[in-house]
Amino acid sequence: MKILKLFFAIVALSFLFNGCLYNFVVPEDVPVINPDDPNAPQISFATQIVPIFTSGNNCTSCHNTGGQIPDLTAENAFSALNSTRYINSSSPEESKIYAWIQPDSDSHLQKKYTATEAVIILGWIQQGAKNN
Repeated sequence: MKILKLFFAIVALSFLFNGCLYNFVVPEDVPVINPDDPNAPQISFATQIVPIFTSGNNCTSCHNTGGQIPDLTAENAFSALNSTRYINSSSPEESKIYAWIQPDSDSHLQKKYTATEAVIILGWIQQGAKNN
């Protein structure tokens, strides 16, 4: 009888210490960029777009000089993207640099943008995809 009580005590303690582990996922705070607002801050290619491609080898692990096209290294990204092949200014949502890698896409199987990165890329295209 003592062994049975000891067994139940150990089981109860293990449930007590291991039963209620919560890992909370903090939702991403996605910015809202209104392309029709003339007072909206301009998205900078150099300070906001290039870091999406280069930080942590996010894109440049494959899309580098001599690697997969387009070359998304900091020196070559704008000239590689500045064509109708990757940027569709009449319909920004259909631009390959946005549509293929956005979080809901099934086209690019390696890495995808976060929701915030996708909004920034789309906003940059909607603002004219400037080299600023």
